[in-house]
Formats: sequence, structure tokens, C-alpha cells
Amino acid sequence: MQIGVIRETKTPEDRRVPLTPSQCMELKSRFPDLEIRVQPSRHRCFSDKEYTEKGIAVTEDMTACSVLMGVKEVKIETLMEGKTYLFFSHTAKKQPYNRKLLQAVVRKKIRLIDYEYLTREDRTRVVAFGRWAGVVGAYNGLRALGHWSGRYALIPAHHCRDLLQVKKELEKVDAGEVRIAVTGGGRVAGGAAEILRAAGIRETDPADYLERTFGHAVFTRLDPWHYTRYGENRPFDFDHFVSHPEQYRNNFIPYARRTDLYMACHFWDPRSPVLLTQKDFQDPGIPIRIIADISCDIHGPIASTIRASTIEDPFYGYDPVTGKETDPFKPGAVTVMAVDNLPGELPRDASADFGQALMKHVVPELAGTNGSGMLERATIARGGSLTPHFAYLQDYLEGT
Repeated sequence: MQIGVIRETKTPEDRRVPLTPSQCMELKSRFPDLEIRVQPSRHRCFSDKEYTEKGIAVTEDMTACSVLMGVKEVKIETLMEGKTYLFFSHTAKKQPYNRKLLQAVVRKKIRLIDYEYLTREDRTRVVAFGRWAGVVGAYNGLRALGHWSGRYALIPAHHCRDLLQVKKELEKVDAGEVRIAVTGGGRVAGGAAEILRAAGIRETDPADYLERTFGHAVFTRLDPWHYTRYGENRPFDFDHFVSHPEQYRNNFIPYARRTDLYMACHFWDPRSPVLLTQKDFQDPGIPIRIIADISCDIHGPIASTIRASTIEDPFYGYDPVTGKETDPFKPGAVTVMAVDNLPGELPRDASADFGQALMKHVVPELAGTNGSGMLERATIARGGSLTPHFAYLQDYLEGT
């Protein structure tokens, strides 16, 4: 088997890699018949030289590679016919902006394996940048809070060398009595909570968050059974919620009325309830003026997320009256942070974690030494058509 680590082609170019130089070398020692090639890149967080120093071939030519690995979406014109690709395609939720990408994948008879759907049989993911999205997203949220309140100033995360320097920056945080709600229970929310604790912000349970006042900054973490309801006096069944989210209604508003800064870290199914509408933002009883939408579902559960922002320019404003974009930190506006490649701000740390999970769970499957069915569950298209798991995308694929 030959694996190619492809150059990131999405604009702006992501600096992360699926496998670090050391991990490539380790894989070659584990699998003596494995060959790894890396496309050259000027933007990658690990230089071409770092790969060649580990004995990894750096070459433009990927034709001999049967498996090609990247991170973000691949430019259509660079897709190679008949190959197996692994990357985050952002197509399985029928994202309109990536329909042409999926159409090209099918047309070129590519096998597309999406990292997001590499799961164990219990549906838990095995590879993800989630922790790092939570870490950087929460840091950006606190950075916005400092600017909005005028109490402190943090440098951008991508100006920090690593997580240690990020946490050193957090010593500057003076959050006052801010109240922060975090939705989600996975890696992303865990990363956000890690940063909030490092900033000295105390955690409280959802019940106390609703009922008590505090003389210091607090945050609470909300699971689906907090921010949605199935029916009065009915116990929450998580498996049922995953299968039938359209049967649940929004229960986030009571928490929104007690929140200044909201950090969205949950996975959102398009069938799930919307959490904050434009009308909700017009309600004077909802004090939220900063949203760190770490999940970044555009036109999804949060009305203020009208576009993705960028690492270089992470904040924009949302006018609740017009529903249009305005300047961030403007009186009456909601300031939004919706960067869609947050782990790219700490790319070396994030890549090392991600690559370790690939080495442990995915490469053995690709090499045929394990056969759990994981790759099949994550394969969106193969041989010119959608797989049965993703047959629901047919209308999206056809543009209808």
C-alpha cells in the first residue's frame, strides 16, 4: 500500500496535516511494505525538510498512491480519478457549498472516506480535531469577551507557540461576573471546558446556573436533555434523540436568559430544533451579546451564524433587527466568532493528536490487518455512486 499526504488546497490553506513526519516514520517501521509520499507545501505547519529528514519522500507525483489523505475539502480540479480519499468533506449534511465536490467525487469514481464518520459500532468517533476546536474556540470567545468588556486583551491563538503559551495568556483573563453556557458533551465541549477552567472560571451545574446568582464568573455545560425536550414528564432517551431529533423541541431559552457568552460545541442534526432565532435575539430578556459558534453550522441552530469567519479575522457582528451582518462589538449587535478551522490556530499540537488516532485506529484498517467495518461506515461514495449508508444524499447529489 502507498499512502499520499496531499497538500491542502482549500482557500485559505489549512496548516494542519493528517500525519506528522515522526508518525510517517513510525508507520513505515510498523508496516515494512508501506510507502508514504508527501506533496510539497509552503504553508504546512511541518516543513518539507522535516519530512525528508525522517526519510519520507516529498514529491508532487501522487499517481502511485492508492490512498490519499488530507484534512479539509479538496479542490475539484486536483481530484484524481479512482483513488481512495480521506478528508473532511462536509457533504453529509447536504451543505450546498460542497454539492459540486460530491458530484465530482462520484463522477471520478473516487472512494470518499469522511473522517467525521469513522466510528466504532457504538457511533463514537475515533479520529477528530474536536478537542482543539474547543480549546481554540473557547480561547477566541474569551478574547472577544476581553475586547467587549475592556477588562483585558489576549493575543490571537495562532500567535502562540503551543497550548502552554495559550494557557499562559489566560492568566490575563478578568471575566468579572460573566455567565457562560456551553452546549455539547463531546471532545469539543471538553476542550472548551479545559480552557474556561484554565482561565479561572468556575463550573456550575445547569440547575444552579438557572436558579442562583454568583459573585464571580461561571460556566455550565448543557447536554441535549437540558437544551431540548421530547415531552412533558417524559424521560430523555439519547438513542431516540439521535434517531428522531425532529420530534424534540427547543428548551435552550431558559438558559439563554441567564447567559452573557454562549459557546456552541454540540453536534447539530438539521432535523434538530433551532436554539436561537432572530426573534430570540430581539428579546431584551436574553442578554447574550457574544457567541462563539465552535460548531459553526451556517444558517443552522443559531440565527447569528450567517457565515464562517477566518483565523485572521475571527469576529463579525450580527444585527438582530435586520438579520444582517454588521460591525463586531457594536452596541446592540451580537458579536460572533464562527471560524470553521479552529484547530488550524494550533496546528502542530492538533495534527499530532489527530495523527496518533489515525495510526491507532484507521491505518491498520486500510492495511487490512483489522476489519471492523469502520471504513465502510465512513465511505460516502465508491465506484461512481453513493453507498447505502449515504443513499439519503441522492437528491442533494442530483441538485434537487
